[in-house]
Amino acid sequence: MRTDDFDYDLPSGLIAQHPADPRDSCRLMVVDRASGQIDHRVFRDVLEYLSAGDVLVVNETRVLPARLHGAKDETGGAVEVLLLRQQYGETWECLVKPGRRLKAGARVTFGDGELTGLVVDVFEESGARLIQFHTQRGTFLDEVRRIGEVPLPPYVTEPLRDPSEYQTVYAAEEHSVAAPTAGLHFTTELLDEVQRAGVHVATVELDVGLDTFRPVAVEDPRQHPIHSEHYRVPDHAAQAINDARARGSRVICVGTTSVRAVESAYNELTGLVEAAEGATDLFILPGFSFGVADAMITNFHVPRSTLMMMVSAFAGRELVMRSYEIARAERYRFLSFGDAMLVL
Repeated sequence: MRTDDFDYDLPSGLIAQHPADPRDSCRLMVVDRASGQIDHRVFRDVLEYLSAGDVLVVNETRVLPARLHGAKDETGGAVEVLLLRQQYGETWECLVKPGRRLKAGARVTFGDGELTGLVVDVFEESGARLIQFHTQRGTFLDEVRRIGEVPLPPYVTEPLRDPSEYQTVYAAEEHSVAAPTAGLHFTTELLDEVQRAGVHVATVELDVGLDTFRPVAVEDPRQHPIHSEHYRVPDHAAQAINDARARGSRVICVGTTSVRAVESAYNELTGLVEAAEGATDLFILPGFSFGVADAMITNFHVPRSTLMMMVSAFAGRELVMRSYEIARAERYRFLSFGDAMLVL
């Protein structure tokens, strides 16, 4: 297995810059793993592939407006800071631009001066900074919500028409710097229809990080340092999933993040999903044995990415690559705001 096995040519014209309007009007490629059949539908048709008793697992994390603009106290030079993950208290691991301006000991003032930051450490390998924040009023997150911007993936070059475009309709707590994009296709009305059809919607949480967009750089993907993300599978979700599996119903995961969460909480010894919370570094590559997911709703992903590898582990590399070839020929829209794939 080589990283090149998950590479493909992605023309820039196929990268979606805005979501479909309405959200559930985007295209849906339905891929049957058993037969290899590929059908072309509209996303709202997903209801036809769900059955009463199934469980639809969604990641309810919300995107934090994690991009902050400030100035270095010493020189007044412009600085951009992107919050990655909280380390302790109001100290966060951050990406900074330009990095050369922010060495340990540097101080930055953001917005109108109510928020400041002190660089307390530099991660030499990644170039990230550890920044301790201090706010003059309210809480740190209150101030971030007031002055921060929602960070978009690097391949989205057009501004949002509305910040809600990059949030799922069921988003709850703000913990992520990227959206669980497979869920962007759902509308409130479609979710209501799903539940009226007797499908249980179970919510989990996995905090999506920027590493999700980074292609794998090493030749052997097994040598790739997979990123760790915080996840939570609450009692109600674990119970719903276990009950469904006990009665022979299916578990349909919305997005690779939901898959990663439930597979991280799966106990191979008991055959059950356990309520769990913590950090997961689960790396799902071809050959992985799925204990929970029976079907997956996902987007079309960046070439050579860990997400391509996960979908290939679930559906088989040859079928996935054939599906992507067809998607390009049929002018599907790719990546975060693009069209969807349902893998059965």
